[in-house]
Amino acid sequence: MKKEYIIPIFVPHLGCPNACVFCNQHKITGKQNQVTAKEVKETIEEYLNNFKDKENKVEVAFFGGSFTAIPEKKQNELLEAAYEYVKVGQVDSIRISTRPDYINRKILKRLKKYKVKTIELGVQSSNNYVLAKAKRGHTFEDVKKASKLIRFYRFTLGHQMMVGLPESTALDEINTAKDLIKLKPKMVRIYPVLVIQNTELEELYNKKEYEPLSVTQAVERCKEIADLFNHHKINIIRIGLQTTEEITDPKKENSQVVAGPYHPAFRQLVEGRLWYDAIVSEIKKCNTKVKLVEIKANPDDVNNIIGHKKENMKKLKDLYDVEVVLKPDEKIKNGKFEMTIEKTYDDLLEEARK
Repeated sequence: MKKEYIIPIFVPHLGCPNACVFCNQHKITGKQNQVTAKEVKETIEEYLNNFKDKENKVEVAFFGGSFTAIPEKKQNELLEAAYEYVKVGQVDSIRISTRPDYINRKILKRLKKYKVKTIELGVQSSNNYVLAKAKRGHTFEDVKKASKLIRFYRFTLGHQMMVGLPESTALDEINTAKDLIKLKPKMVRIYPVLVIQNTELEELYNKKEYEPLSVTQAVERCKEIADLFNHHKINIIRIGLQTTEEITDPKKENSQVVAGPYHPAFRQLVEGRLWYDAIVSEIKKCNTKVKLVEIKANPDDVNNIIGHKKENMKKLKDLYDVEVVLKPDEKIKNGKFEMTIEKTYDDLLEEARK
C-alpha cells in the first residue's frame, strides 16, 4: 500500500464566525499571519522537493480554520493555488477542515470543482448543552445535515471531537463517539481539551470555574472512545494536539498551554492502554496462575504493546507478576496478537520438587 504524504497549510482563524471558549486559533496553529496563494505554492514546492518517494500519493491539507467560512474570494485563491498542482499530477487531492454550519450544496459543488477530496468537520460534541457551553455556535443537528450532504456528494468525511469540554462528562463523550459512528465518517481526530493562553477557558480556569482533565483521566476517556472507533473500523488519524513550539509542556517558557492533559506521547499512552487491557484480558482467561507468556505481534505494534517508557511491561510485572517475551512477527495483522503461555506457577512448583 502506498504511503500518503500530507502537505499542511495552516489557515488561522480567518473566517470563523465566533470564538469558542477553548480556542485561540493563532496559538494552536503556531502561525500569526494570514496565508496567501504565494505562500501556498512555496509550501507545496518545498514539500514536493523533500519527499523521498515520488510515487506516493500527495494531499494538500488546509488546517487550522473554518475554511468554508472564509470569504469565497479568499477560498478560491487558496484552492486555485493548490489545484494547479493537482492538474499537473504532482498532488493527488486536497483536504479541508471546517464548521458543520458552513456546509451546503453550493459550497460542496464549488469544492468539487477544485478536486477537494476530504472534508473534516469540527464536531467537538453531540450534546447541544455542551456545545452551547463551549460557545460553538452550532448544534448537533447541523453536524448531521452537513455529514449527510458531504457523503451524498461523495467526499471523504472526517470528524473531530473533544474530550474534557466544560461540563462534558465521560458518558457525554462516549455518546458523542456513538453518535458520530452512526454518521459513518471514514476518519476521526480526538482532542483532549488544553487550556490555552488568551482564551475564555483560561479565564474560567483562573476563576476555578473550569477544571481540566488530568493526563490519566484524559487517557482513560480517550481509550474508551478509541476502542469504539476501532471496533467500527473508523481510522483514528490523531489523538491529541500536534506538539509545536507553543503547544508544548506548560512548564516550558514559550508554551502557550496553561493547564490540561498535555503529553508529548499522548497517543502512545492511549494505544498502550488499549494493548494493556487486551493482554490482561487474555491472561485472565487462563485457568492457572501465569508466570511467563510469549506475545507475537506485528512490528508496527511493538512499541505500543511495550508502552511509553515500558509502562505496560512494568505494570504486568508489578500487578500480575507476569513476565512477557515479545516477538515481532510480520505475519500477524496490525492490531492483533498471539499469546502463548510459556510458564505457569505450577511449572515452577514442579521444577522446585525436582
